[in-house]
Amino acid sequence: MRGGVMALGVVAFASVSLVACGGSGSGGDKIKRGAYLVAVSACADCHTPGVMLGKPEMDKLLAGGNVGFEVPTLGFFFPPNLTPDNETGLGKWSEADIAKAIRQGVRPDGRQIAPVMPYGWYAKLTEEDALAMAAYLKSLAPISNKVPGPFGSSETPTGPYQTVVFPKPAGTAPALSAPATDPAAPDAPAPEAAPSTP
Repeated sequence: MRGGVMALGVVAFASVSLVACGGSGSGGDKIKRGAYLVAVSACADCHTPGVMLGKPEMDKLLAGGNVGFEVPTLGFFFPPNLTPDNETGLGKWSEADIAKAIRQGVRPDGRQIAPVMPYGWYAKLTEEDALAMAAYLKSLAPISNKVPGPFGSSETPTGPYQTVVFPKPAGTAPALSAPATDPAAPDAPAPEAAPSTP
């Protein structure tokens, strides 16, 4: 009897742990898991108006950023509306479409998402986690908010943006060094004599 109760306790603990960690559970658990993952992935930092200007518009959470990114030679890209609005957001995307965009950086029409979206890092998410994020985004109230762009590299963006600066390979940056001086030059200061000790 005691062994059966203990086994039942272990099964109950494992079931609760599995649901808490995002395992099989109800749709509500999946949405809660997705909300958590969207929060820790910092999606709102780019996709919420005002965040990058220090004045987040929380009534438009995830409805698209108003500060874009210039990617040299590619253009200017503004973080899109992630709410399920049919015209300006993800309303017409399936959960599988959203998960693919998160993990692979590919839109439903096959176009590649600009590399400012860190889908290379998000590729490390499990498919289950990406689908949980998608379920959460689809559960939000739709907000109509059309963001500017995208704009080609020769076009003028209609909103503020920051430029993405890619690192240069080692050895291509100019070396920082003090200007060379000729100690024999007439304007060069004479070396100071060491103090004498008595």
